[in-house]
Amino acid sequence: MGTTVPLQMTVNGQAVDAEVEPRLLLVHFIRDTVGLTGTHIGCDTSNCGACTCHVDGESVKSCTLLAVQAAGSEVTTIEGMSGTGELHPLQEGFWAEHGLQCGYCTPGMIMAAADLIQRHGPGPLTDEEVRKGLEGNLCRCTGYQNIVKAVQAAAEAMGKVPA
Repeated sequence: MGTTVPLQMTVNGQAVDAEVEPRLLLVHFIRDTVGLTGTHIGCDTSNCGACTCHVDGESVKSCTLLAVQAAGSEVTTIEGMSGTGELHPLQEGFWAEHGLQCGYCTPGMIMAAADLIQRHGPGPLTDEEVRKGLEGNLCRCTGYQNIVKAVQAAAEAMGKVPA
């Protein structure tokens, strides 16, 4: 094993201290060190978005970030979306609107959609805005229409869109 460095960050509200190799990707830190496997590894090239999580409130592809680059940050994964034990409105929306099939891309889609909804101004999200906002996340199963409907339903449920 190579040289390690100390790393501290908060993951889903919990302080995490570890010794890591400086070259360890954040996605591997989340999965292998922290033990949260909802963040998926899909391509290792940042093309698919299955590894999307939030670092300090911003949507990032965790396969493009070294864990040490997130030192001191607040990291939120799909497991930390709700915090209440209930489904987050986006998780509920994907379930209710059939926005998933195999589910492999779903955690990354939900994390990217949460960032999209948070940044969106008042008014409904159009199909085009949702598709543009999720363009860095690939789904090989659904054809996207139900994903778009799921994000729009979640935005409304979150009070981001007037009913």
